[in-house]
Amino acid sequence: MNLVDLDTYLSSDDSPENCMMLSDLDGFMHGIACSPVLISADEWVPVALGGDPNDVPSWVLNAITQLYVNIVEGLCSEPPEVEPIFWEAQEGHVIAMDWCEGFMDAVALRPKEWLRLTESGTHGFLMTPILCHLIDEDGNSVLGIPQEKLDESLALAAEDIPSAVVGIHQFWEQDTKTE
Repeated sequence: MNLVDLDTYLSSDDSPENCMMLSDLDGFMHGIACSPVLISADEWVPVALGGDPNDVPSWVLNAITQLYVNIVEGLCSEPPEVEPIFWEAQEGHVIAMDWCEGFMDAVALRPKEWLRLTESGTHGFLMTPILCHLIDEDGNSVLGIPQEKLDESLALAAEDIPSAVVGIHQFWEQDTKTE
């Protein structure tokens, strides 16, 4: 699978108008892979592509499927591996905002089920590195992080995302074993 070709396609005029870009897509698929309940590809692929999967070339669907398989394999490997696709600013710092928005788009497919994590009293903190990156339309942190501390907070939170995703995945794995 060539991520450069996939990124080029998703960013092009040939892609569906409302499709996710590569970083959003990667975050979305991590969210799907970490979901407390199985979400079928028939449901999540049209969301990711912003339309009918039949409207995209088969190699794009294959690349998206392979990316998803790689994510699941990474989460299930020992030790688990999470390598989020973040953008990098010209200054060299990572930009995880799109990835986090994609992850939250996956959460939005089953919000009630995700409440068991966020309201667990023990593991809800795992969502914090992702939630830190959510910014309202005025450019303010939805968690209330002051503007003067936002850049530093986002950089630290981005570093914590891989371990947080592993923790979220493991929480749901344990949760299903105790049901």
